[in-house]
Amino acid sequence: MNQDIQPLVRNPTNAELVMRAQEGEEQAFETLFNLNKQRVYSLCLRMTGNTADAEELTQEAFLQVFRKIQTFRGESAFSTWLHRLAVNTVLMRLRKKKVTELPLDDDARGEEFNEPRKEIGIHDLRLAGSLDRLNLKRALARLPIGYRRAFLLHDVEGYEHNEIAALLGCSIGNSKSQLHKARVSLRRFLQETIREARREKKLQAEVV
Repeated sequence: MNQDIQPLVRNPTNAELVMRAQEGEEQAFETLFNLNKQRVYSLCLRMTGNTADAEELTQEAFLQVFRKIQTFRGESAFSTWLHRLAVNTVLMRLRKKKVTELPLDDDARGEEFNEPRKEIGIHDLRLAGSLDRLNLKRALARLPIGYRRAFLLHDVEGYEHNEIAALLGCSIGNSKSQLHKARVSLRRFLQETIREARREKKLQAEVV
């Protein structure tokens, strides 16, 4: 038998790192940052659509983690706690910018919409496999910021409308209205992309 085999070193879990960070261990906090920074950055980028803002907000989110790490009680997973903290960090920034959003002319109707509800969710956004992630990213970037926030929070991040309303400081009807308009707009944008791709393919075939 090979006597030189070394025992495997187990990497610490988030929970273990949090406990060590709460005790003041700087290395533990640094490791938490390195393990989770890409996930937080991706979330910030999806919500803002701007790489510079996403980088700055990622740093701000972890600054908040450093300040509030003692308040984490382990009642949920650290990743869940961090996720919500990052979302709140982005939303606070967006509120400070006082982004002007399109008027919600159907908000007065609350939850009712008279137009045909040709809505889509995150699971069928590829429209029968005709779209790729780049097209989806471009379509999301074309949405007004309010619509994009509602769509990402509900259909991508999994928040309920009452949670979104609390996060954004709006009514539940407002949240539903923005989500509805986001889905309608996305369907239109994505269908335009499909038609354009078909036209280009047809032209290429004619040239050949």
